[in-house]
Amino acid sequence: MRLPRDPRIDSTAALLAAPYDLVRKTCDRLGSNQFETRLLLRKTVCMRGPSAAAFFYDESRFVRRGAMPEPVRATLLGKGGVQGLDGEEHRRRKALFMSLLAPERVDELARIAEEEWLTDVPRRTAKERLSLYDAMHPILMRAVCRWAGVPLSDQAVASRTCDIVALFDKAAALGLGHVRARLARRRLERWLEKLVEDARNGRSTVLGAGALHVIALHRDERDQLLPPRVAAVELLNLLRPTVAVSVYIVLLAHAIHSFPETVPLRSEPDRHEQFVQEVRRFYPFFPAVMARVRRRFEWQEVSFPPGRRVLLDLHGTNLSPEWGDPEAFRPERFAGWSDDPFLLVPQGGGEPHRHHRCPGEGVALTLMKTALRMLTTGIAYDVPDQDLRIRRSRMPALPADRFQIESVHLIQAASREVQ
Repeated sequence: MRLPRDPRIDSTAALLAAPYDLVRKTCDRLGSNQFETRLLLRKTVCMRGPSAAAFFYDESRFVRRGAMPEPVRATLLGKGGVQGLDGEEHRRRKALFMSLLAPERVDELARIAEEEWLTDVPRRTAKERLSLYDAMHPILMRAVCRWAGVPLSDQAVASRTCDIVALFDKAAALGLGHVRARLARRRLERWLEKLVEDARNGRSTVLGAGALHVIALHRDERDQLLPPRVAAVELLNLLRPTVAVSVYIVLLAHAIHSFPETVPLRSEPDRHEQFVQEVRRFYPFFPAVMARVRRRFEWQEVSFPPGRRVLLDLHGTNLSPEWGDPEAFRPERFAGWSDDPFLLVPQGGGEPHRHHRCPGEGVALTLMKTALRMLTTGIAYDVPDQDLRIRRSRMPALPADRFQIESVHLIQAASREVQ
């Protein structure tokens, strides 16, 4: 059986123009949940839906090494990191992340982030207007560096944060934006590589069992220390995604403003979970992931030759018909949620311990719950007139004006808690 084909000679430009919509809309037009196209001139099978996600995460059929395009590996992911590993090498490296991101450690990160947030707000002038997206970056950067045991002076916060943001905000940029992201990664890896070497040689100024020291002293499946540059990449794989939660916090604020009737009360913790999960399902975050076929096989009467690249549409899967009215924002759909690992896939599918699902998903969930509490009962703010349409043509997708707020101040109860 032959797959339906996208009639374009190459779909790369179309995907960059509509990263969250191209696969889903092409599937709708072709009447199929999978089709063949070319991306960067290479034949690629694009697919969506929970059945496709379960198929995509079958490690006996697919490998990740070399699957993502080089520009993405050179900016967003880094080279040599956990996302591009397979087999025992991947399982051992993934175990490192799962230990660093155990629930009690994630709770500590959230506590530090809230502390940084409550410290930052009083610095704002009464009538100051600011972008919530931009304001969250240094807050999360200071928090994750404190948590990870990464020294970060007050003088370096702005420059290091700017470089971290470039990795996820400019990863899909063309031209000068992409060059800036590459240069930012180079600077960050050199900075963290030196910190790794200092930790190994006893020259570190920060003591304890933070992520910096744990990664610096981690041994691979051959009982060897990671090369300093790879250790730096993995440390960035903790710092970068934490700061990138700023995207989710802005989308959360957008949902609070756009669907106020669905916002839970502070006394309804179960509904907090439902609201946060619906934000992750409803709004676009990371558009797609890629893998390569390990060896020839057939699936649904379609032959997959070795080396064929396969793209799974994450956002399209989150909007699958299986959700029932997927285009509506309804947090109550998560009441009694079965936790299907292949139906809700904003940060990848499968089981975090075994598959390539993002190990930082718990960080995103916990920081979003903290943000929900802060944005509804911790701080007060006004939302001035602005363009709140989500720009789906950029990655990451954000409100056109980055969600501007003004007259920001602590609610009295929160102010007393931080004193």
